[in-house]
Amino acid sequence: MSTPGTLTDPARTDPTAPGYRPGRTLPLRVEAVRQLRRRRTQVMAAILALLPVVMVAAFAIGGEPERRGRVNLMDTATASGLNFAAVCLFVSAGFLLVIPVALFCGDAVASEAGWSSLRYLLAAPVPRARLLWSKLVVALAFSAAAMVLLPLVGLLVGTLAYGWGPLQIPTGGALPAGEAVGRLAVVVAYVYVSQLVTAGLAFWLSTRTDAPLGAVGGAVGLTIVGNVLDAVTALGDWRAFLPAHWQFAWADALQTDIAWSGMLQGASVSVSYALILFALAFRGFAGKDIVS
Repeated sequence: MSTPGTLTDPARTDPTAPGYRPGRTLPLRVEAVRQLRRRRTQVMAAILALLPVVMVAAFAIGGEPERRGRVNLMDTATASGLNFAAVCLFVSAGFLLVIPVALFCGDAVASEAGWSSLRYLLAAPVPRARLLWSKLVVALAFSAAAMVLLPLVGLLVGTLAYGWGPLQIPTGGALPAGEAVGRLAVVVAYVYVSQLVTAGLAFWLSTRTDAPLGAVGGAVGLTIVGNVLDAVTALGDWRAFLPAHWQFAWADALQTDIAWSGMLQGASVSVSYALILFALAFRGFAGKDIVS
């Protein structure tokens, strides 16, 4: 016969409720629906979808681009729908596409803290790592959707305005339409990978502040600083360690013979920085005092 106190009741010692599974808390579908319904998501989608329409209107009012001296990608914008989609990426990759990435990733955690709902999510209980994982996956998925939305709308609008045809290469020659679509897919994939640095920076800042605008603005601002530093030629070979140095390496995909070296170097730099920043975000948030 056991003496009092020698037996333990599992129901009393187990701190979690029956059936509780940490991996099933805050499902990705729930988080995705929450983010999809937010006004800032809808506004950003509208801006990206309207840009090609605005560009077509600008070409209609101002006429076709003038070809002076060396021909560049912008000069071929009205050659076909594929050229127009490529130009949409060219004019937006340096700054416009940075904004949705910084917005979705920088707003992910900081917005919950700003609404004073973060501590209630963790008290649900949602494990901290699970919370960050769900937020990050959804933010990266929405960022990828933004990258795909712009060239898709650009291709549709450009085809309606300028017709379907091969992609004219500024340096001479053309890529058949079928092959050019695959090349544009490579460009979109590379642009997305190159923006992972901004995503990592914004997400890390989002775990450090309760102000979403601070995280978003900080990520955009530091991205701009990177672009400025890349323009300082006195830095020489040190610029190769800046993600901004490789942001237009995707132009090598729009040549007769695709060159991978620049894109591979740019992708390795971007992914390396991003992994470090994501790791800092998870490590810092694990021991952070949540008061909001």
